[in-house]
Amino acid sequence: MRYKPDWPEAAARWAALWEGRRLDRPCMVVTAPNGRGRRIPPPRSGEEKYLDPAYIVPAVLARLEGTCFAGEAVPSELLNGGWVATTYGATPRLSLETIWFEPVAVDWGTPPSFELDFGSPWFRRYEALHRAVTAAAGRNDFLVGQVCLLPATDILARVMGTEAFMLGLVEHPGWMRTALRTLTENWCRVVEHFRRLTAATNDFWYGIAGWARFWGPEPFVSTQSDISCMISPAMFDEFIVPELQFVGERFGRVWYHLDGPGAERHLPRLLSLDAIRVVQWVPGAGRPPNGPAYLDLYRAIQAAGRIVHIAVPKGNIEAVVRSLDPALLCIETWCDGPGEADALLADARRWAG
Repeated sequence: MRYKPDWPEAAARWAALWEGRRLDRPCMVVTAPNGRGRRIPPPRSGEEKYLDPAYIVPAVLARLEGTCFAGEAVPSELLNGGWVATTYGATPRLSLETIWFEPVAVDWGTPPSFELDFGSPWFRRYEALHRAVTAAAGRNDFLVGQVCLLPATDILARVMGTEAFMLGLVEHPGWMRTALRTLTENWCRVVEHFRRLTAATNDFWYGIAGWARFWGPEPFVSTQSDISCMISPAMFDEFIVPELQFVGERFGRVWYHLDGPGAERHLPRLLSLDAIRVVQWVPGAGRPPNGPAYLDLYRAIQAAGRIVHIAVPKGNIEAVVRSLDPALLCIETWCDGPGEADALLADARRWAG
């Protein structure tokens, strides 16, 4: 791999993580500036930032060239906002800060119809961006990975609006179950479409690129349900678990993004699903960062035989490594330079004992 000369060693460590084999330290995804970065001017608009290959490809390459990928860090860049490819009639709005939808009204008296349109202008624009980045990656320069989509529950909440979504769960559960099943099938079709597109020219057509760099020796998918922070365990079981079961049956192994205190109550149910192999915990705004404050949560995940994936500030890493099973632990962190990154990896070996 062009930006990762020691990739064979890193790939072997990723394989050990998935197999639950203990090595001399946990899996460590460590990035640092290498002093060779080129300045890229900021984007002038949301559409340039999220969808313009002429801006995004040079920016991706500049960031890769300026980064040291130490430990098991995988060279990759997130192509954010892939959910604009599946708007289902809602109008996406792209600003420099975020992407949101102008929702559409739904008719509860009519069966839901969410047809997937591979020919829509928004889908084609995102597909063109993905093709451009895949071409820049070549056969094996860097990871392209899974397309950045919102799963069924989260995209439906964007398309119809959160208030209407919550109302539907309570007053129109049959309609919502049908809609979520259709959107889950569509999500799988889009993931498979981009996998085929990427695999035609790039060796790294799976894994998670960008904000959560995660890889495996065999294919897997990543998913989430941010809307789950707003619903009870009973509703999670009724509306979201079927989506996760369907995805697990289709793809086998699932990495799950568990975000914030509102989602924490669903962890026991998640850990009961065989397909969930990795849980990434994000504490949420206003809470302590990953570290000693969440050791009980991490231990619960590992006790179920699952991998804990967490982004940890440097100062909290020692306590985490000393307290958990390194065989089921992946830590992401950042350093000020390659020398500091190497020293951190050496320290992790000592802390792991």
